[in-house]
Order: sequence, then C-alpha cells, then structure tokens
Amino acid sequence: MGKKRVFKTEVQQLLQLMIHSLYSNRDIFLRELVANAADALDKARFESLTDPASARDWKIRITPDSENKTLTIADNGIGMTEEDVVENIGTIAKSGTKAFLQMLEAREDKSADMPELIGQFGVGFYSAFMVADKVELITRRNGAPAVKWSSNGQADYTLDAAEKSEPGTEIILHLKEDAAIYLESWKISEIVRRYSDFIAYPIVTPEKKIDEEKNETTGERVLNSQKAIWLRKPSEITDDEYKSFYTHLSNFGGTEYLKAVHMTAEGASEFKALLFLPKQAPFNLLMPDIQKKGLQLYIKRMFITDECKELLPDYLRFVCGVVDSSDLPLNVSREILQQNPLLGKIQTAVTGKILSEMKKLLENDRENYQKFFVEFGKIIKEGLHTDRANAEKLKDIVMYESMNGEVGKYITLKEYVDAMPESQKEIYYITGDKRDAVASSPALEYFRRKGMDVLFMTDPIDEWVMQSMFQYMKKNFKNILKGDFEDAENAGKIEKAQSEFAKTVEFLKKELADSVSEVKFSSRLADSPCCLIVDGAALSPHLERLFKAMNQDVPVSKRILELNCDHPLIRAFENRIAAGADEAQLSKYAKVLYDQALLLEGSPVADPAEFARNVQGLLSAALEK
Repeated sequence: MGKKRVFKTEVQQLLQLMIHSLYSNRDIFLRELVANAADALDKARFESLTDPASARDWKIRITPDSENKTLTIADNGIGMTEEDVVENIGTIAKSGTKAFLQMLEAREDKSADMPELIGQFGVGFYSAFMVADKVELITRRNGAPAVKWSSNGQADYTLDAAEKSEPGTEIILHLKEDAAIYLESWKISEIVRRYSDFIAYPIVTPEKKIDEEKNETTGERVLNSQKAIWLRKPSEITDDEYKSFYTHLSNFGGTEYLKAVHMTAEGASEFKALLFLPKQAPFNLLMPDIQKKGLQLYIKRMFITDECKELLPDYLRFVCGVVDSSDLPLNVSREILQQNPLLGKIQTAVTGKILSEMKKLLENDRENYQKFFVEFGKIIKEGLHTDRANAEKLKDIVMYESMNGEVGKYITLKEYVDAMPESQKEIYYITGDKRDAVASSPALEYFRRKGMDVLFMTDPIDEWVMQSMFQYMKKNFKNILKGDFEDAENAGKIEKAQSEFAKTVEFLKKELADSVSEVKFSSRLADSPCCLIVDGAALSPHLERLFKAMNQDVPVSKRILELNCDHPLIRAFENRIAAGADEAQLSKYAKVLYDQALLLEGSPVADPAEFARNVQGLLSAALEK
C-alpha cells in the first residue's frame, strides 16, 4: 500500500484555482506537459555531455488509450527520485526547473552551455486536472528506484514504489467524461502543431501500419516539425523553407513575401526573430476588427500567442514573423504576458530593425520598394503621427507623387528638398482624393510658373498626419490651399487690383455671403479666374469630405475666394457692374464662379440642379446676343 501524503499548501483552494480559473483554454494542459517533458530532456541531454554513456534517442511520446480512457505523456529525460517528486510535485509552485538553473549557475565549470528550460513556476503540471479526474506519474532517475505518484486533485496524493526500467517520466491522465476528445489523434496532432511544433525533440504517437502482405504493426508518427528556422543561420535556409514558413505565418495565405529579416539580440533582453515584409496587402488590412495584429511569440520554442500586439507598433501591423525570447517572464499560466519593460525593449529593437531594412530596400531596390510602399504606405504613415520616437526615420522612407513627377512615380521628402530652388524656403503640398483631382487645382498655377514642385498627398491619412508633421530637414511644410499667399514681387499689383476692382469684390461678398468669409485678390493664380482657399485654422475641403463620408457632423466653414486680376472674366465682371448690368444675371455669374471653383478642387456643389440652371441661362443669353 502506498504512502498517503497531504499537499504542503492550501491545496483545495489552490488546485481549484488552477483547474478552473488559471487557464482559459483546456488545450493548454498538453502544451504544459510537453513543455515539462522538454525540460526533462534538456536536463538529461545536458548531463550526457559529461556522461556520454547516458545519451539516448531523446523523444516525447503521447499515447491515447480509448479503451481505458487514458492519455499518457512520456519522456526519456532525467526523471525524478522520490525526494524530487515530493519536493516538486507535492508542493505547488515549487519549481524544480528554477532550482536546477540555480544549481547550474552556481557550478564551478562555466564552459558547458546552459540548457534552455521552459518551466518557471512549477504549476503547469497541475493543468492536467482540467481534463483528468485522476493523474498518475511514474518516474525514475538514473541510479534511483522508480516511484509512482497519484492524486485525484483534492487534498492529498499517494506515493508508491513502481517498476520502470529506463530513466524518464510517464504521466497518465484518466480523462473526465467531457474530455474524451483528447483521445482523438486529430485533436492531439492539432494541439501539438499549434503549441509545440518547434520543440527541439520529436513528439511521437503510436501509429498502426500495414505492410504489403497486409500484416499490421505498430510504429510511430512524428507530430511536430522541430524546424524552428528562426534559430538557424540565413545561409542554411532554402527559399522553399522560407516560403513554407511564411505561408504558415501569414494571416492571408500566399507564399510571396518581399524580404525576410533575421534578428538576434543579446544583452539585457535576449531574443531571436524572423520577420517578413509582405509583397501584397491582405484584403483585411484596413479592417481592424477582423485583422490579427502582432507577431507570434515563442519562449524557447514553445508557442505562447499568435497575436502579441505589444511586440510591434500598430502602423507595422502588416509585418508577420516570430519572436522567440529566452528571458521574457510570463504569468503562471503562460497565457498572458506580464507587463514588463522587456516587452518595450523588444518592440524598440524590432521596430528599429524593420525601419532600417525598409530604408535599405529604398536605397538598394527602388522599384520594389515603391511597389511595397504603394501597398502599405497609407499604414506606415500612421507612425508619423503616433510614433514620435521614430518619426524622423519614417520621414526618410515615406514617398509621394508630385506635380512635376510622372504619373505613378514617387519621390522621397529628401529628394524633394534636394531639388528645391535656392529661393524656396518651404515644402509645398496639396491634399486631395486622387492625383487627377489635385493636379487640376488652380492653386498649383503659381508654382508651375515659378518652376517649383508640390507634393501630392492623396491618402486619407495624409491630412491627419500633416497636423503634427511640421518640419523636415529644417524646412516647414506648407499646404498651398491654406492660409495667406506671400508674394513680395507682386504685392503692389495686388494692392492696386483690390482698389481697381472694389465693386466686384463688394458684389461677390454680398452674393456669396453664406459661402465665403472674404473675397480678395492674390498672385496665386495664373490661368484660372478664381480659387477657394482655407483659413489657416479651418478644416481643409479634403478633410471635410472625409468626415462627411464617415457620417460625421462637420461644422460649415466659410472659405476665402481669391481672384485673378489678370483674368479677362474678372475684368469683364467689373465692366458689367460699372455699366449697370442686370443684378439678377450678375448674381448667377457669381454663383457659377463659386461653383466652378468647388468643382475644380474636387468638392461637390451644394445644389447641382441650380448650378445647371444657371449655366443654361447664361449660355442661352450669350447665344441670343
């Protein structure tokens, strides 16, 4: 008869907490037991470095028994003595792994490599009681007798002598009625592939095989790949292996990636990473509710989560990859990361590496970088507003079309600044829905005449970003549709026009009082009669349209109507007023003038039917004459 012992802690309360509250997913029990088995193999393999005779074919075996409703997880690792069992299994949260590491750190011979051990808290074993109403553990350490531990997860456990010829540990779970699914081969395979696919040792399960003579034999099937390619040198990895792993990682399928990036960090935070820059944006890139974010996190090859948002800033959410940490602490269930400064350090390192690789791609493979930026630029630009620490690095890699560039050709901010005339002091840009719309804006005319370039910012995010992006290379950004236009060369001419066409200005102010806050002349225009400008503090028309498209209430803002004193239409208008023309007809001219300015900037007219009637009326009158 075995010896019955009481657990050394407030067992009933603590076990109930672990069984019912600690883990949110029952599948975790197999991950924990496999992780413990891997620890035991690590310890045994480490000992075999000084005792080669103890080396063996290391493996973890999972055996379902449908007839007896048991699931056995066995390893041929280091095993335990009776004292070890009492110390590490009989006492909850007494971590044998942690004690083993402390022992190794205190050893005199520092030359041998330290084994990588997963366990930290010594409680993963008890997750077995989530699916089992009885657990038996049979273990033997080399040179010591075998021992059997058993418990129903209540207040006590039983220790007994056992028969076991080889060192190692077997854990036999007597499954609960509602846990029969864990006897199914497909379920076991699924859990192993998800959580333990990259454990360094083969995880096997029995498999019946039939030879050519139809004789049935029992063999073994390996469930895990053991191919943690992020731990290998890039020179040792084939293209097919990269493609296969990228397909495994990416949330939207496909084998096409632009670049694979390896990282190895040592020091305060040790980790390895393999990151992929994709070629094409997934369909759900702009659908945050259905898009997974973050990298896959492993701790010493053991899968923790496939959505660790803390490892990447949100504007790099299209990057997929793996981070495998050696020293990142977890809470006792390993399901939720503790808030830890190491996470921030990893994110800083990973973000810096990705931005550095993007810049290299821009410098060395411009064509592919531009294609990449067209796909992901609208997301990357979010970082200009949200990531102040990396804002300058991001400014070096963002790209825009420009007025002087060919359609579809993008330039960087540095390229824009390098091409600026010596007299130009600011970086000029215009925002809008698409290139065609902004390229036809009358506000560009002055810059064309002066040989300056204007950046076309046509992503919805641009308007929002530019509210916090003030300078680049000590040059201020200037929206050509906002604020006053300073032109000292033509200041006298504009002042004279304001007096010469005073009646036109007053008439337009009166007729368009509901729509414009001011009417004035400027030298901004060359070929068009007028354009609409935004007061420096007001929303731009592009941003207003975006808000309205999102059903947001946008306060009506009046615009500034700027006139071109050299345009014959403005002079003809002044002449008609001076000649005492029909005021009703002049009112139609004023409204058409305003509406065509709206259309030129890409904004809709307030009343299309009225606009059509006014144009028809004016055309009819002109044709009759």
